[in-house]
Amino acid sequence: MSRTDRLFDIIQILRDGRLHRAQDIAEGLGVSNRTIYRDMETLMASGVPVEGERGVGYRITEAISLPPLTLTPAELEALNLGLAIVGQAADDTLKAAAETLADKIDAVLPAQTIAEAEAWKIDAYPFADPTRNLTHMPLLRSAIKARQKVRLTYTSRTGAVTGRVIRPLHMEYWGRVWTLTAWCEMREAFRVFRLDQIESAEALPDLFVDEPGKRLADYSA
Repeated sequence: MSRTDRLFDIIQILRDGRLHRAQDIAEGLGVSNRTIYRDMETLMASGVPVEGERGVGYRITEAISLPPLTLTPAELEALNLGLAIVGQAADDTLKAAAETLADKIDAVLPAQTIAEAEAWKIDAYPFADPTRNLTHMPLLRSAIKARQKVRLTYTSRTGAVTGRVIRPLHMEYWGRVWTLTAWCEMREAFRVFRLDQIESAEALPDLFVDEPGKRLADYSA
């Protein structure tokens, strides 16, 4: 398993909001505790709102406060993603401006909201070019609102390319990577797709309605 895939798996483990011990995560992923400690430091530095410490455990928390403003989760996502994209621009002036803007944000964020200034540094690692996440985002957002089925071409972590018809339910942002939670009609199960691994997306004329067992609330439960 590549490190990028392992970091993504760790996010999926932590997303339930509960406290998870490093030892349990390490055993589940087949790595050492030391590896998990390093991975947690990387996630925190990449903007993922992870809190915890060695010997206690880790969990993901929502961080949305920015004095004197109060940001919604979507606004915070847009700000972080925008900084990451500008930070990769060819224009050195824009890169420098993105860095100084990130530093100014760091200076006013409450300590309990974002762990240290490193959380907002301009760095695409550990995930791929954040601009890849944007390609299909408008279509997917529209399909979620309209409850419209979507046909995806998706590349898995093993490199296998598959075609899926899904019911898109929810999109989330995890420090440089967007994910789409959906009901996959091919697998007849919930699946979480990385937007940067979606090769193509086509909105279908078929609409869907809430059905027990296939709703976002059922996935969260």
